[in-house]
Amino acid sequence: MSSKENPVNWFEIPVNDLDRAKAFYEQVLGTNLDLFEMGGMRMAWFPRPENAVGSSGGLVQAPGRTPTRSGTVVFFSVPDIDAALAAVEKHGGKVVMPKTGGGEHGAIAHFEDSEGNLVALFENT
Repeated sequence: MSSKENPVNWFEIPVNDLDRAKAFYEQVLGTNLDLFEMGGMRMAWFPRPENAVGSSGGLVQAPGRTPTRSGTVVFFSVPDIDAALAAVEKHGGKVVMPKTGGGEHGAIAHFEDSEGNLVALFENT
């Protein structure tokens, strides 16, 4: 692995209702997720442009996968946290920690998605 490579390869966010969760994230992040089925799992993948920095992942609906507010928190980059948080609340999520920071290191916010997972936003200001 090169020193410029992110060691995180993939993440999965467990959901109970993939269609509802897909619609939620598309509205909050302003992007389209690709549906995929494999080995009894339904997934919706977040887009990852070629040569993008960071890791990618998706939503996964599968037996034994349960949404949670405890565990690893995935941060999504957005250009405007305030607009994204408004979309969170409009589409069935709940703001847990409002926009914090905003200086040279950017701002963050935590929210509960439509499935009950704790996730977060990052805005590089």
